[in-house]
Formats: sequence, C-alpha cells, structure tokens
Amino acid sequence: MTPIKIDKVTVEQFGEALRSEAIAKQNDAFRKMILLDESVGRWVVTRAVYAEGPAFVAACILAVRKFEDFTEEMDPYGERSMGRLEIEGKTVWFKIDLYDVDYEGGSDDPSEVTKTRRVLTILFPSDY
Repeated sequence: MTPIKIDKVTVEQFGEALRSEAIAKQNDAFRKMILLDESVGRWVVTRAVYAEGPAFVAACILAVRKFEDFTEEMDPYGERSMGRLEIEGKTVWFKIDLYDVDYEGGSDDPSEVTKTRRVLTILFPSDY
C-alpha cells in the first residue's frame, strides 16, 4: 500500500483555503442567479461592451452565466472571480469584485455574504 502524501499547511493557509473555497461557491451562485435588486450585488458592462449592442451584451451575459473554464492564469486565487471567453470572435473578460454593503470599499470579510456585495463587470481586455 502506497502512503498518501499530505502537504503540511499552517492554520493560516488552511483558513485561507477554506475562505477561497467559500468565495468561489458564492461567486458561482452569483454569476448564475437572476438579481431582483442590488441587495446581493450588481452586474455592469463597460461602455465599450455596451457599444457593441444589446444582442452582444445579452450573449455576454448568457456566456458568463454558463462559464466554467477557470484557469490559474485568470483566477490565481481559485475564487472564480475572473474569466476569459470569446463572444462573436471578440475576447471578453468578466471580473467579480467584492465590496462592503454600501459599495464604498472592499468588504472586510469577503467570505461572509451578509457583509459583502458583488459587482460583476463584463469588459474587453482593453478596458482593464
């Protein structure tokens, strides 16, 4: 029988891994839900994306909702907060930022949904 290799981790690393996993699950749920108000978060598109027209924006929204192809390059913390996709031959990014409940700054505890509001931005790489 081959022994199982277990990496040594600190309490801080363990806590950070659990925190990132919680944020990833919340971000997935946020991307897939239909928002009735801004109590959970909001979706925005940049002017450049908006200028492509309503059909393009709708295609972006549908693609972001279905997106599952997260890479370490685009999502290095494993929080499923940023992705890249192709829409009508154009590269589009989406990014989820985690704000406090008043949308005035970063959340003090991003893994706690009652203290965090999400803003999902759909943008072109040139908008970043």
